[in-house]
Amino acid sequence: MIVDLPDTTISRISKTLVKIREEGGAVALGRVLTLIISTTLGHEEEAIEAANDASREHPMRVIVISTASIGSPVADTDASRLDAQIRVGGDAGASEVIVLKAHGEMASHEEGLVTGLLLPDAPVVAWWPNEAPAVVSKSPLGRIAQRRITDAATQDDPRAFLDHLTGSYAPGDTDFSWTRLTLWRAQLAAVLDQPPFEPILEVEVSGAAASPSTTLLAAWLQLQLELPVTHKVTVSSTGSTGIHGVKLIRKSGTIELERTQINIVTLVQPNQPIHDISLPRRSMRECLAEELRRLAPDDLFGAVVSTGLSRLETSIEPNGATER
Repeated sequence: MIVDLPDTTISRISKTLVKIREEGGAVALGRVLTLIISTTLGHEEEAIEAANDASREHPMRVIVISTASIGSPVADTDASRLDAQIRVGGDAGASEVIVLKAHGEMASHEEGLVTGLLLPDAPVVAWWPNEAPAVVSKSPLGRIAQRRITDAATQDDPRAFLDHLTGSYAPGDTDFSWTRLTLWRAQLAAVLDQPPFEPILEVEVSGAAASPSTTLLAAWLQLQLELPVTHKVTVSSTGSTGIHGVKLIRKSGTIELERTQINIVTLVQPNQPIHDISLPRRSMRECLAEELRRLAPDDLFGAVVSTGLSRLETSIEPNGATER
């Protein structure tokens, strides 16, 4: 069920929610958290769809705040107005979705818009699927959230955004570029957990220049293995936009994980058969569901962005042979 509330107020939205529950039997019992999604006008649906899918694992209330893009002329000329939409039942997965489209002056009061709609005594998670504030922990929504999710890959300059996180990180911050590495990190850990148990002498991580996940993977390996990592990025208008591969060099030979197809990584190890491993690129829904499982700060991510990134050196290969 979808209920539209044009030119409305937070009070009317709250009363409508109560009325929907009383008349339709929809209840908020079992909701485990409030997810606040901050996005731009016209870009709400993809994030809502991901939240609806994730809600089947994490029943929640979803509040979507949609405003004009930063710097857009519309942001300055729109009359102050709040349009809302409430979605429950089949239109909201296992959640209830409140879409707030704020125009004009109303858009500058994000914290006030959501305060009266938060679930009582439930954790708050804030997510910026597109443009992120300069310092998310000090933003209006970031101040009321236990967890704050960004995505460096959607920023104008992904690497600059990661470098900025080095100085602005606060416990509770996380980024989908890190979440996308979970399968890579698990696979690398599994490889190193097999004999021969020799120390790693050199590491090389390669990927596209616009891939923040490649940068975080290199920083993580450098931090965990405590040795310099060669971070190679390729600048090209064609080929993969993500991680290309990882080489772990030991005395007995080189272990190589190389993405040969979109969802396949080839594992080459000394004196062992070559293996093709399923390593699909993670969807927005999968990343969101994983982050909602953890409401405590991710200390490892904090260490990687606060310490690991600053120690990482990058070499650029224009349209080189490593491009895939």
